[in-house]
This record gives sequence, C-alpha cells and structure tokens, in this order.
Amino acid sequence: MTRLKPLDEQTIVLTGATSGIGLVTARRLAAHGANLVIAARNGDALEGLARELREGGARVATCVADVGEERDVGRIADQAIRTYGGFDTWINNAGVAIYGRIDEVSVEDMRRLFDTNYWGTVYGCLAAVRHFEKRRGPGKIVNIGSVLGDRAIPLQGPYSASKSAIRGFTEALRMEMDAIDAPVSITLIKPSAINTPYREHARNYLDRAPMNPPPVYAPETVARAILHACEHDARDLVVGGGGRAIAAASSLAPRMADRVMARVMPRLQKTSEPHDPRSGDSLYRHGRDGAERSTYPYTSNTAAYTEAVMHPALTTAALAAAGAGLAALVYARGEGGSRPATGPRGRRPHAVMHRR
Repeated sequence: MTRLKPLDEQTIVLTGATSGIGLVTARRLAAHGANLVIAARNGDALEGLARELREGGARVATCVADVGEERDVGRIADQAIRTYGGFDTWINNAGVAIYGRIDEVSVEDMRRLFDTNYWGTVYGCLAAVRHFEKRRGPGKIVNIGSVLGDRAIPLQGPYSASKSAIRGFTEALRMEMDAIDAPVSITLIKPSAINTPYREHARNYLDRAPMNPPPVYAPETVARAILHACEHDARDLVVGGGGRAIAAASSLAPRMADRVMARVMPRLQKTSEPHDPRSGDSLYRHGRDGAERSTYPYTSNTAAYTEAVMHPALTTAALAAAGAGLAALVYARGEGGSRPATGPRGRRPHAVMHRR
C-alpha cells in the first residue's frame, strides 16, 4: 500500500479547474493547505480563480492548457516542477460532453470528445508516472470517470464510451504499476449525475435543452471523494447511490436494463425548453467558466453511499449505535409500563364495558 502525504504537505495538479467539480475541488484543496497547479483553457477564469485562492493564503500556479494536446499537458507538468520542484498528486478532471443519438453525432465531434476526455487522461497519467519514476517517491493519480463508464445510457453514447475507455486504461495502468512495485496509487472516481454546468457546456444535437437524469448530486459530493482519494489508497469511488444502483441493476439483468433505459432515459434527458443553438458549448473552445453549479431544482447535498464507502469504520459504528439504541428501546418498552397488562397465566384480563 502506497503511503500518501496529508493534503497540507502535498503539491497537487488539477485540470479543468475553472468550472463545476474542478472549481469546487480547487477551492477545497486550497482551504486544506495544498500547493496547487491549476490548469484550464480559459485563461481569464483561471487567473481570476488564482487571485481568489491567493487572497485566501494559498500557493497557486496556473497553466493555460488544452489537455487534448500532449504538449500542453507537458507544460502543466513543467510548471509544477519549475514552481514547486515537482508534485505529489495529479487529478485528471477536464472533460467535455455531447447530447445526441450516435447516428446523428458527427465523427469529428466524437473524436474531439475523445481527445479531451480519454487522451487528456492518458497524457496526464503518463506525465505523472514519468515524474514519479524520476522522483522515486510515492505519487497519486486521480482520474475522474463516470458511472456511465460502467453503464452507458442513450443520448450520451460518445461520452459513455470515453468514460468506459478511461476505466479500462486506469485498471490496466494500475496493474502495470503493481507489477513493477511502483509506489503509485491510482483512484478512479465515478460520479453519478452532478449539478454542474455540464449541460450548459455540452454540445447538443437534441431538439430540446438537455439535462442530467435524476437523482442529481451536488458537486461538493465529488470534491469530498477527490480529497479523500488524495490521501488514501482507494481503488474506485462511486459518488451517489443512484448511479451505483443503476450499475448494479445492469449487472444483474443487463437486457432488461437496456429495455427500461431505452424507454426512460431519453425522456429524462430533455427539458421542455427548446434548444438554443446560440447557447454555445465547450467542445472545441472554452465556455463560460466560473460557475460551480447549474440550475437543477432538486439536488442532494450528500451522498450517503459514498460516505459509507470512504468511512466504513464510522458507518459501522453509527449502525452499531443505532442498533444498540433500538435494542434498548425495545427492552425498555418490554420492561416498563407500556407493556400490556396480563392476567393469570399471562392472559390479558377481560375488558370492562363501561355503560353510559
């Protein structure tokens, strides 16, 4: 097991830092005292975030970069080495999305999505592994996948495929690092639907404005999982019991899940609002960054399933305490005055009828 440093002793590289999960995570890492190298395509949003974090006392370096370009990812690593002498954790968070039927999405757009989601993750992992090998010290890689990497859904086929590819790559890299006893810990985070500007930044082929299917979780739930992974040798972390349930159901009855999701998921991913082609997207260039959340009215701020996985001892203790409390309550009711009175040989006395 790789021994990892506490957050306030780490230098951490974070891609996709100016929006959604990345933005929440950057702020939380800074609050915990980590040295940061934040990267994104939007230079103005990146510098604005850096100023904000520095005003709070954080050490922050920036790098304007497109992770779909291997040279840009190399510049991110170089920035970390120039500024801090290296890094301890690399978080591959940058990503883009497409809504639309596979036969309607252009191959060019699919390739671009894979450039960012899959190849961006590959380039980041390779840069991190090379650095950890040279340093000969423990290192951490956190890849942001998705529950859609375990269970694809209609209308997000290319995105699901890219996250499935990330899962396969992450598993292979982890085994290869184990085979050579490299001190590298690799965690795959698999969020469910999250209330971020995901739909605003996605390229949309639908006739309606898109949305994520419920249940939808707050971006803070993913940030907590990422911070946990930075300090712990966790393998996979699914964020949100909703996504975990879908993946489990698909494993138990895959063909039935196909049929149900084919009928339900298209409807759950369309709003009643018409698609605005002027809304823009971030597939080829950065979008309007700087927001943590979208506008979903019902968002779960906690992910009980994920908290239970991250803190099994506390969860077991809580369940034990609840069980003990229930047992005490049952015992008290059995011994106290609330137990029904009984007559001879345990029989209840006959009721007395009161006449008016």
